[in-house]
Amino acid sequence: MNPSRKKLRIGDLLVANRLLTQEQLQTALGSQKQSGKKLGQLLIDQEHISEPDLLSFLSRQLKIPYVDLKQFHVNPKIAMILSEAQARRYNAIILDNRADGLIIGMSDPTDLLAYDALGKVLKRPIRLAVISERCLIQTIDRVYRKTDAINNLAIELGEEFSDTNFDLNQLTAGDDVADAPVVKMVQSIFEDAVQMGASDIHIEPDENLLRVRQRLDGILQEQIIPGKQIAGAVVSRLKLISGLDISEKRIPQDGRFNMEINHRVFDVRLSTLPIQHGESVVMRLLAQDDAMRSLDQLGMAPDIQQRFQQLIQRPHGVVLVTGPTGSGKTTTLYAGLNLINTPGRKVITVEDPVEYRIPRLNQVQINVKAGLSFAKVLRSCLRQDPDVILVGEMRDQETAEIGLRAAMTGHLVLSTLHTNDAINTPGRLIDMGAEPFLVATALQAILAQRLIRKLCDNCKRPLTLEPQQQSWLEGFNDPDINQAQYFHGEGCPECNQTGYRGRLPIHELLEIDKPLADLLKNNDSIAFAQAARQQAGFKPLMQAALTHAMAGRSSIDEVLRIAGDVQEH
Repeated sequence: MNPSRKKLRIGDLLVANRLLTQEQLQTALGSQKQSGKKLGQLLIDQEHISEPDLLSFLSRQLKIPYVDLKQFHVNPKIAMILSEAQARRYNAIILDNRADGLIIGMSDPTDLLAYDALGKVLKRPIRLAVISERCLIQTIDRVYRKTDAINNLAIELGEEFSDTNFDLNQLTAGDDVADAPVVKMVQSIFEDAVQMGASDIHIEPDENLLRVRQRLDGILQEQIIPGKQIAGAVVSRLKLISGLDISEKRIPQDGRFNMEINHRVFDVRLSTLPIQHGESVVMRLLAQDDAMRSLDQLGMAPDIQQRFQQLIQRPHGVVLVTGPTGSGKTTTLYAGLNLINTPGRKVITVEDPVEYRIPRLNQVQINVKAGLSFAKVLRSCLRQDPDVILVGEMRDQETAEIGLRAAMTGHLVLSTLHTNDAINTPGRLIDMGAEPFLVATALQAILAQRLIRKLCDNCKRPLTLEPQQQSWLEGFNDPDINQAQYFHGEGCPECNQTGYRGRLPIHELLEIDKPLADLLKNNDSIAFAQAARQQAGFKPLMQAALTHAMAGRSSIDEVLRIAGDVQEH
């Protein structure tokens, strides 16, 4: 199963076997000279050949097996015979440990230099298999998690505390802290979270242990770290790099810092809260490259995206994006700002905190202690001659009324609001104290959104509906809904046995036309809700979720979760 010692000319072989034309090969070779990428990956990227076809071809030519990592369970203990650094350097992973040698999967088994290096490193007979490079990277991320490293550092940190006279400040604030166990442990916690794609990290001290929980696709996953002394050191280190007072443990504190992890820069927002056994810390990870997303990259339904783009191009009016915390409101607003952030427009944002830093935007950070409230900053912004104002959140009557009046005087105002759906949002503004005529005149549209979990493409299977699910769907009286084939995720290595991988956005967009504005002026909430549901083109959140389920992208369970959240049918 060893590769031929003669370097294979993959391109020529593909042409000879009529899997590639000579013109396609020359195009890819030209790109290779410029980019330095491997030929096989370029052929796949340029869609000259599919990855399965290329891997199957390599398998036949080299007379080695092709292993689909989506279906293959990689044993972490066996894989870790090879270090993470070596696995990434040689694009390889150990699949099996047999008496006659190691089975190693390589994304490029024709790389003789990597093959020879692996033989020297492992000092064992090697037999090769060909694997997908994309699946290899995902598998390495999953297998080489920092869990063991974090536990080992926790043990080392616990030993540091065996001396009752130990000075925590020396550990967290000294000049030579890079090698301190607490610093390494914090770094490993962040690296593990980024590697797994977590959006939030929760640090929660308990009586005799520390819980580290990561929010993956909206669901928390937990790691237990034994030892009751280590929580104080970890929390103090986090507070120190956030610029917070490490001696103050009786009141909540908020901070932020930047951190580079795996060549990506993250803005970390941190919040502390005193609890029974110390201080709980929650950190939100905001990748700076996410700030430059376009609306095309958000996964909006085409009709809603087109309407939303038209709305934020208007010269004046209020456009609100609503939903609970973590539903992607800010990401949507910034994608919209990227569209309208041109030299011809002056854009001012008023935020608490400033989540993403973008060139040309005039971004103002709220500081209540210094007297910079939303309302005060918003008044000052109007004297700066802006075309567009983004208000991070309409939290109170004063902010809402200033924003609404600004829209009536020729400004486009974008903001967020914590409401369950679009229909109830105008009523929420009125309940906050905004005059109904102001809301009716200034409000142009509301975009409500949620994130639902996406079924894992690798392990999703047809679902046999339970009687309760079938009965619920029959309530729609829609043959398409009742006759659709629904799916569920069985769980596999690709999705960490959850059945879900990634999330999908769902939206409902309500535009305030003249009939709806008239109902708002009269503060007739019941008639407004009825008319809004009947508006042409209005598609409620639950229906958007159901569309994904009918298409096999999400599950009935996710639709039911949304139904319970927004309480609509």
